Amino acid sequence: MTLLKSRLEQFGSAPALIHREAMVSYAELVDRMNTFTTALVAEGIAPGARVALRGDFSPNTVALLLALIEHGNIAVPLGTSVRAQHAQAFEIAQVSHVFDFDADDTWRAHPVSVTGEPHPLLAGLRAEGRAGIVFFSSGSSGTPKAMLHAVDRMLEKFTRPRPPRRTLSFLLLDHAGGINTLLGILTAGGTLVTPEGRTPEAICALIARHRVELLPATPTFLNVLLLSGAHERHDLSSLQLITYGTEPMPASTLKAVHRALPAVRIKQTYGLSELGVVATRSEAEDSLWIQLGGEGFETKIEAGTLRVRARTAMLGYLNAPSPFDAEGWMDTGDAVEVRGDYVRILGRQSELINVGGQKVFPQEVENVILGLPNIRDVLVEGRASPVVGQVVVATVQLAQPESVEEVRKRVREHCRSTLDAFKVPAFVAITDRDLSTERMKKARVRTNHG
Repeated sequence: MTLLKSRLEQFGSAPALIHREAMVSYAELVDRMNTFTTALVAEGIAPGARVALRGDFSPNTVALLLALIEHGNIAVPLGTSVRAQHAQAFEIAQVSHVFDFDADDTWRAHPVSVTGEPHPLLAGLRAEGRAGIVFFSSGSSGTPKAMLHAVDRMLEKFTRPRPPRRTLSFLLLDHAGGINTLLGILTAGGTLVTPEGRTPEAICALIARHRVELLPATPTFLNVLLLSGAHERHDLSSLQLITYGTEPMPASTLKAVHRALPAVRIKQTYGLSELGVVATRSEAEDSLWIQLGGEGFETKIEAGTLRVRARTAMLGYLNAPSPFDAEGWMDTGDAVEVRGDYVRILGRQSELINVGGQKVFPQEVENVILGLPNIRDVLVEGRASPVVGQVVVATVQLAQPESVEEVRKRVREHCRSTLDAFKVPAFVAITDRDLSTERMKKARVRTNHG
């Protein structure tokens, strides 16, 4: 029996999950976990085999994930969308079996043909009898990178007692942050509340109905939430903490969240799928300046870019060269500003817009535009220019209909009064489409990789 399973058994009749208004206790979750362990044996799935599971957080997907850990397998959690990419994921992770979960949480398993010798990292985990998890990057183009983690390393930081919070599983099953949340909640005896939809109305209704205490979210979602007014239509008095990460937070959004929910603590998190979640401490509740580090993590800044060395780091990529140097440091690609012991995340170096040799971070321009009235969302990107290399382009989604010319005029005038001239958008487009992905992050296409 793993330490994880023995920890879960300690919580007995306490609620582990709330799914579609039904409560699943820890005792029932362990029973389901045992049922899946039996199913793995019946399917001929040996320890060390790679097993994909397709679905969202539910009692059975969680129970299967725990059973795979207990059985010493390597889990490959995949979402229910973009199924066209799954065959590629199966090949990269050398998946031998797939468990598909339907909306009603029923499941079916089927084998997948595996060719070739196991990747050395996969073979190494199997030889050591250790469980693993493979996460895939969510890049919009090219082959996603497959990141192999050892579960025992992921669990190390949860050995110390933590508050057993009732938490909403906002991030998806195939997201490293989502699994981190799951493991953190279950090892503390907390309760995971699973949403059927991730609209502001659905999330706020769920928080009110089940007295959710912790909401992990993205800055994009929090901005959409405020604009929707859903927080005013539901009782969110149970909410104690909102954590945000995965992308830079606009200062205007952070201040607006504090004004709208003054009793709720807002905490910035930082992490990468390759490294895990780094401990953070904010300079102030409404500040974007944070301290990074904590037990198991080391950080340093080189050439304005953050580098991290972490005990919880992945073992490596299954389909790409290692991003770690000889001493174990990883260049995160995140540009930062430094002030004493604090840093502020400016954005990804790969998203920089190069205007005649001048560097523009899209998030800086977006932050300025989001401060204008009637702006629901904005996406800033670079467009190729034969004169200056690239120019800044802003695509705006409005909250209410408005004259296109008027929007363009006030966006450009406001930017001119606030930003350097080279940062002012050369073009302003209006769109009706959502500017965020299903993961509630900006749907940014990286046009500059310098």
